[in-house]
Amino acid sequence: MVPLAVLTLSVSHAAKLQVAVADPSGRPLADAVVYATRVDDSPAFPVRSPQATIDQVNKSFVPLVSVIRTGTEVRFPNSDNIRHSIYSFSPPKVFTQKLYAGVEAPPVVFDKPGLVVLGCNIHDQMVAWVVVVDTPYFGKTSANGLVELKELPVGDYELRTWYPAPTFEPKVQAIHVGNAVPSARVSIVLDTAGSLLPALENSRAGH
Repeated sequence: MVPLAVLTLSVSHAAKLQVAVADPSGRPLADAVVYATRVDDSPAFPVRSPQATIDQVNKSFVPLVSVIRTGTEVRFPNSDNIRHSIYSFSPPKVFTQKLYAGVEAPPVVFDKPGLVVLGCNIHDQMVAWVVVVDTPYFGKTSANGLVELKELPVGDYELRTWYPAPTFEPKVQAIHVGNAVPSARVSIVLDTAGSLLPALENSRAGH
């Protein structure tokens, strides 16, 4: 097992952790998934947002990248005036669903952690990624490459960051949340070589 770099954070009992994600050239990286998992058996907070939405707009999933907690109910509205037939062959959630303009489809519950790759049987160019995590401490970077994880209790964590790629291999860093100030910042560099919107066929090949 590859040893993890350990970063000790001096924070209070409910900390805010700001994570800055950039590519190797130093440019801020948007849509990077970031989540922290406790390494002990302490109970986690209950799901605060058990619902999420992934729309269909101009033959694209919106958003392209989502991160949700296990057990989240996801709605798939169709804002296009055409039909879609979305699917996933990913082991954490295998499903198909036909989406008609102006018709509300039943939500889908994502009940297992891992990476779920979405596609459309009608429009092959459509692809989206849903990362399902077993932790309440997660988020996605904005256009400035930043995301804030809130209310982290004192303890040891594994901080994972990932950017859409054909494989799901998040970068892992060990951190310790201690007692002192209420916030801290971590900078992460992700290698994005070959990871920008891989062809849907690559995602299918892994399932």
